[in-house]
Amino acid sequence: MYFCFMTKKERFQLFVDYFSKHNPDAKTELDYSNPYELLVAVILSAQCTDKRVNIVTKDLFRRFPEAASLAEADVEEVFEYIKTISYPNNKAKHLVGMAKILLNDFNNVVPSDIDDLQKMPGVGRKTANVIASVIYNKPTMAVDTHVFRVAERIGLTTNAKTPLESEKQLVKHLSKEVIPLAHHWLILHGRYICQARKPKCEECPITNFCKAFPKILN
Repeated sequence: MYFCFMTKKERFQLFVDYFSKHNPDAKTELDYSNPYELLVAVILSAQCTDKRVNIVTKDLFRRFPEAASLAEADVEEVFEYIKTISYPNNKAKHLVGMAKILLNDFNNVVPSDIDDLQKMPGVGRKTANVIASVIYNKPTMAVDTHVFRVAERIGLTTNAKTPLESEKQLVKHLSKEVIPLAHHWLILHGRYICQARKPKCEECPITNFCKAFPKILN
């Protein structure tokens, strides 16, 4: 049964209760074995599918297994490995630049601080939040297109105009322990159920507290 009248606090609680039970170990679908590899993968994932990134990084990581080899690479060679990724020219430059800064400024240790992470080329706030959350389990909420869309549809955010506005609303109502998981819950729900053009409401297990569902029914 759908809850006609619901406070935001109640909606957040139902969201956390459901996914804590049904996906308690949610994690990124990007393939990586260390912080450097995740950083590379997340930079490549901007406006690109995780599936495509995982295909590309298999050979990329064989050729450039650590920041030192990537920092010495020619941008043109990196491009050849990632040319099937969206915006490969810019991303090839970003990867080489990132590796150089990682070596020279951070002693080859991927930083945990959001501001430090954003000093590297190709690392915006979303990417920095992913690294801080996944690697260091910090309570940071990375807002990509899935998170932005799904949070608004469900009713966890209200009239958020930017990813930063969405991020602030989400972290305000989630506990620090839950935030890293909630990021993955929203992404995965958006990727497989609450899709942009044709949301699969008939398969959705959380229509009972989804704010948009009654409108879709009508």
